[in-house]
Amino acid sequence: MKETTKFWLRSASDDLHVISKITSDPTLTNMVAFHAQQCIEKSLKAFIEDKGLELPKIHDLIRLFNIASLEIQDNWKQKIIILNDLYTQARYPGEIGLLPDGKPDLKQAKDFAKTANEIYNAILKLTQV
Repeated sequence: MKETTKFWLRSASDDLHVISKITSDPTLTNMVAFHAQQCIEKSLKAFIEDKGLELPKIHDLIRLFNIASLEIQDNWKQKIIILNDLYTQARYPGEIGLLPDGKPDLKQAKDFAKTANEIYNAILKLTQV
């Protein structure tokens, strides 16, 4: 595994660590969503870097999945679309982690956390081969 891959995965792991500390707090659901998006983005960038592909400076999760030539699992699709929109719309501190309709509820936040964990672990496994 390349050093830059390790860097990206450590950074993604840090986002998961933050998520684990705040997931059950209903006042921080927006931050769970934000860190879930960040974890997925960094995990995908780790994979892209590890495979020696050109790593663009983008934050679009769908485009990153496409560059990595990884299939988005059906159970991830809707959450990926929502988290992707969340990042592109969250440009100011008061909006970080907000969905178009405001803060996600606790169930949504836990779903985002689960998806981020699954994607991180899948990519960790793929980069250790």
